Amino acid sequence: MDAELLRDWVTDARGRSFELLADLSAEQLMGPQLDIVNPLLWEIGHHAWFQSFWVLRHVAGQEPTRADEDTLYDSIAIAHNTRWELPLPSREETWSYARQVRDQVLRLLEEAEPDEDLAYHVRYAVLHEDMHTEAISYVRQTLGYAPPNLDVPAAGPKALNAGPFPGDTEIAGGDFALGSQPGDGFAFDNEKWAHPVRVEAYAIARAPVTQSEFAEFVDAGGYGARELWCDAGWQWRQESAAEHPVYWRRQENGWERRDYTCWQALEPHRPVVHVNWYEAQAYCRWAKRRLPTEAEWELAAAGEPGLAHADAPKRKYPWGSEPPTARQANLDWLGRGCADVAAFPEGDSGCGCRQMVGNVWEWTDSVFRPFPGFVVDSYKEYSEPWFETRKVLRGGAWPTRSRLACNNYRNYFTPERRDVWSGFRTCAT
Repeated sequence: MDAELLRDWVTDARGRSFELLADLSAEQLMGPQLDIVNPLLWEIGHHAWFQSFWVLRHVAGQEPTRADEDTLYDSIAIAHNTRWELPLPSREETWSYARQVRDQVLRLLEEAEPDEDLAYHVRYAVLHEDMHTEAISYVRQTLGYAPPNLDVPAAGPKALNAGPFPGDTEIAGGDFALGSQPGDGFAFDNEKWAHPVRVEAYAIARAPVTQSEFAEFVDAGGYGARELWCDAGWQWRQESAAEHPVYWRRQENGWERRDYTCWQALEPHRPVVHVNWYEAQAYCRWAKRRLPTEAEWELAAAGEPGLAHADAPKRKYPWGSEPPTARQANLDWLGRGCADVAAFPEGDSGCGCRQMVGNVWEWTDSVFRPFPGFVVDSYKEYSEPWFETRKVLRGGAWPTRSRLACNNYRNYFTPERRDVWSGFRTCAT
């Protein structure tokens, strides 16, 4: 990557961090202590620390930007439940630290064209910040804060209100190369490397499950039907007292969902969102369907029409090799929320599936595991500690950055998490 593009990314990522937190009070920046969120004041310091540690210190050999940065912001060394007790700097000091680190990185990129090591770690730090700014967007939803005011393009109603997209597409199956290829460019360690996986013929939904479809499951008593839930899922449902998706409520006129601070009627053709893996699996059993494996998901997203053997070319994005645009995918906060499942037809995959990148993350049936020959990258805590404990999600959601989302990207969360922008599509049994 050239220095100019990296500088643009560094500036853009830090700007988005500032923008997402600009309107919050000091009290909101700390927020309540919950297992699924961080103090947002700590979050932005952590973004800067990660960049300082890996780019300025690890690659460039510089001294820490703050003498206390490791004791304040190292997410591996600092237990989650202690982050509210840290002597965090004020808002002004934290913002100043984040700007200082950003500017030091920009100066590095201005001095000379970056070598491979510097370019890799600058890019890694940007993508790390992108993951965290998406997390900030769902923390604001979790805590009931107002939606952020963002100075980014927004899609109009015509692009978002496109209606349903029912039906399945048939995929012949075959030996499929799951994962990233060495020539694909940047890849996270858990994507390395592509290896043949046998995929039997299957039928996969052309679109994710919608709010109206999931409401039928809720209204049919799906949350109370023990036979639809796996043992761990039923235990979660009982302990959490879940009777419907987390941000739904039933009113006289029907179901409503909370979107940040506003309650609104369900949008019938938009994907159900904020459901966890257990809820997705229970719906599938009720509908006599199943979740796709991640190999099935990736083949539906990346396979060229009629080609599924291990040596066949794969698409980086569902539509081809060109990065996402506003015509193809709901990413980068474009929709300010989900679009109808029939929206963005220009982003269809080779087999005719829609929105496999953008709009809503999609749970798969697969446990997050290393690929054969896995070798940990320099940031060893990114993947390895979480193998076998999480489920794989694919595709990206509306606040996912377009420079992060692609067919090979593997997201992963524990199966009870429903604060993230997660939904699912199904396969025929």
